[in-house]
Amino acid sequence: MTYVITSPCTDVKDRSCVDVCPVDCIHDSGAQMVIDPVECIDCGACVPECPVEAIFFESDVPDGERESMVRAESFFGQGNA
Repeated sequence: MTYVITSPCTDVKDRSCVDVCPVDCIHDSGAQMVIDPVECIDCGACVPECPVEAIFFESDVPDGERESMVRAESFFGQGNA
């Protein structure tokens, strides 16, 4: 399991989540930030830093935001959601 950045981050990209990530697993994918599901250590430090409340634990991602998980996995070459 990992954390996922969802669509409220699109075009916002505040980057405060990047500043607090102890393993540098948050990357800019163009339109929004994405979390590398392999590198993420599930610490949750990024969650309270997000000004648009776009970061969820994978099992808590709202149904309408499942595409965000696919987007992150695709960006990092995982290919399977």
